[in-house]
Amino acid sequence: MELGSVIQLSYFWLPFIGFAVGLLATMVGGNGAFFFPPTLILFFQVSPRVAIATSLAAVIPIGLIGSVEHFRRSNINLPVGIVFGSAGLAGALVGAYISGIMEPATLVTAFGLYSVALGLLTLRVPKSKPEGGVIPPANFAELKNKQIPLILCFGLVSGIVAGLFGTSGTVPVLAGLFILQFPVKLVIGTSVLIVFMNALSGFGGHVLMGEIDPRLIFLLGSGAAGGAFIGPRLLVHIRPERKEGSIRYLFAAIVVAMGLFLVFWQW
Repeated sequence: MELGSVIQLSYFWLPFIGFAVGLLATMVGGNGAFFFPPTLILFFQVSPRVAIATSLAAVIPIGLIGSVEHFRRSNINLPVGIVFGSAGLAGALVGAYISGIMEPATLVTAFGLYSVALGLLTLRVPKSKPEGGVIPPANFAELKNKQIPLILCFGLVSGIVAGLFGTSGTVPVLAGLFILQFPVKLVIGTSVLIVFMNALSGFGGHVLMGEIDPRLIFLLGSGAAGGAFIGPRLLVHIRPERKEGSIRYLFAAIVVAMGLFLVFWQW
């Protein structure tokens, strides 16, 4: 699809897709950006680079609204979130630059391979220990020296992934937070803040390269914002600890299947 083409009738499904992804993403600790690029590429014939930029833009309202709602419910640890997100900001700009110089077909194949690896690695993310096992830092001074390199490393990787593929980089974020042994609700809320910062930086990089379609951003982002507003409210009424294992297995299966399809769809 060229940027100057008219809006296709099928595009009006995008707000509904955005709403569903925004709702679920803010309940499991991300922004749902992983699902937007393949959806736009496979079902709406959007060029890979525009799909990546659109994905990052569409999840910005998810991250903003989700972060505010989680913060109001004390589900965010600001010191860890800011340090983690700062490393992600740098990584996202690097990822956006690499994305801009790759061939579209190579970018799609790379995204597919990344998806397969991501799905398999999701099964290896360590579980958090019971609440009370680790006391999260209340301020920057309480961050331990051994925690900072881990946070910066996982933050940088998540940012590169976000800028390169238009995804949230949620899995490296969740892995880092689970290794820190935070309670599950704190992992969910803090990761929403971190991937919001990743998306903001990655989208900025793609804007500089002129790879955006405002119409797609509006249609997808408007629905995503509504879902992000409701998700944290529903989280209050459930216990994510009980569903953590089943959610991870389902997510891994979907991601691996989608990755394989992206790898072979051009053949």
